[in-house]
Amino acid sequence: MTSSIDIQIRFSDIDLMGHVNNAIYLNYFESARMQCLVSMLGKWDWYANGIILKTNEIEYIAPVFLEDKAKVTVSVEHLGQKSFTLGYALHVNGELKTKGRSVLVSFNFKENRTQELHPDFRAALEKMEN
Repeated sequence: MTSSIDIQIRFSDIDLMGHVNNAIYLNYFESARMQCLVSMLGKWDWYANGIILKTNEIEYIAPVFLEDKAKVTVSVEHLGQKSFTLGYALHVNGELKTKGRSVLVSFNFKENRTQELHPDFRAALEKMEN
């Protein structure tokens, strides 16, 4: 199972070359990731069972422009004890334009430490696993 969201490309996302600036894709991936997680988990104590970002990777395949209707799909690529990897694919009219990956780590902000994934969090991610 994957999760997809439509992306509103803003004028401020566009750089001098007339396409989406390379740094903006991380914002798109973050929006898709959080919308996906919030929709799966509902009301969640992010302070006790939060996540921190360890790694981001992006592969730029083709430019995206202001008028494009973009969609980001999120999938689970790997599920560990304390961490997980999400994959992202940004498409415009069915054409892959950019893909990426994030490694996230389960973190307890109350105790300032990593921890194993909460069982409910793990179960939600397992439903999305490739």
